[in-house]
Amino acid sequence: MKKQQNTTRISNILPPIIVIVSLLIIWQTVSMLKLVPGYMLPSPVQVVKAFVSDFPLLMQHSRATLIEAFLGLTIGVGLGFLSAALMDAFPFVKAGLYPILVLTQTIPPVALAPLLILWFSYGIAPKVVLVVLVTFFPVAVGLLEGFQSVDRDMILLMKSMKATDWQIFIHVKLPNALGEFFAALKIAVSYSVVGAVIAEWLGGYEGLGVYMTRVKKAYSYDKMFAVILLVSALSLILMLLVRLLQKKLMPWKHSDHD
Repeated sequence: MKKQQNTTRISNILPPIIVIVSLLIIWQTVSMLKLVPGYMLPSPVQVVKAFVSDFPLLMQHSRATLIEAFLGLTIGVGLGFLSAALMDAFPFVKAGLYPILVLTQTIPPVALAPLLILWFSYGIAPKVVLVVLVTFFPVAVGLLEGFQSVDRDMILLMKSMKATDWQIFIHVKLPNALGEFFAALKIAVSYSVVGAVIAEWLGGYEGLGVYMTRVKKAYSYDKMFAVILLVSALSLILMLLVRLLQKKLMPWKHSDHD
């Protein structure tokens, strides 16, 4: 049984590894053959060298970005949960609030960031606000769908047992919405890092976005690629942490071979 689980894990991991390695080989080959100018597309080797040489500086900027992402994500998840609960409990709240939520997603974060910097200056506040805006929507919508997809017979059964609305919410609706919540949270954690970088890119004193702006002005595109890969890695790590948390809180949703 354990051997079968290990074989399944390897079969799940192997395809993306093969694809990534193949892309890196193609990228390196294109760079070595000078098919694309080096200043436009630095080779993977150059990117790795840039990452290693600027590693302490990248970690310093990463700390600022992660703090902004964590604060914004925490507030966004809290507001998303509260909004979803209110929209589920009160239909008139959903009728008034849901269209506004959809409307907020039609505004590009790049367009909002300069306004937030204008209103809140260049400190941490505009970055956190932008992260809240980009993480709030998926959590609110995901939870709302989870709350409202509960089996109606289960709710009727609970009511027949004299359960209060609060008890129904805690024991029926909330467990039912956990799957949708974690699916939305995986999206939100990746948005949180990207949102913080976008806000920093348009104005700030520290963070990966500020670092990107500085190396871009210096035409150090190998360092640009290095920070892009770092942002992707941070997003993937956060998504993995959410997945591990989901397995801990929802063991019944994961089979032995998962």
